Amino acid sequence: MRSFELSLFADYFQFYIQDEPASGDLSAAWTEEATDRMLAIAPGTVGIGTVRNMDVPVVVQLLGREPDDDCADWDHVVEASLDVASGRIVIAGCTDYFPDAMRIETAPGTYRVRASYGALDTLSENGLEGDDHYRLQLWPAAAIPVRVLKQRSVSAS
Repeated sequence: MRSFELSLFADYFQFYIQDEPASGDLSAAWTEEATDRMLAIAPGTVGIGTVRNMDVPVVVQLLGREPDDDCADWDHVVEASLDVASGRIVIAGCTDYFPDAMRIETAPGTYRVRASYGALDTLSENGLEGDDHYRLQLWPAAAIPVRVLKQRSVSAS
């Protein structure tokens, strides 16, 4: 397993992971359904929704196989597929300067992305501070439609 710890600026309440040359545009992908599941997809790109638009901690793990199910430890868990034809994955905030974004070299192919979201209910009243954190686990796997493994509970405001 290779693991990377990042702090990403989640401007517009999102960050993304993509195949380096992908031109998938997430702007139209954030439908009501995508917003509810906190994950949007476009060709070669997966957008990860966040609960605040500040710097957020993100762990990215590249695995050789599907990880054990630890959904009970997280507030929300979603899976999608990511085609990585180039063998270079980019992880960035949506307004980051693309050439400076983190890159991870990997074997070309189709990967499953499991996005796990933690401590989503720890936001300060103004929404700027919190202990929310995000984990992306990637492993080689056949393409699947997006699926929610655990839906977060949203309290009424």
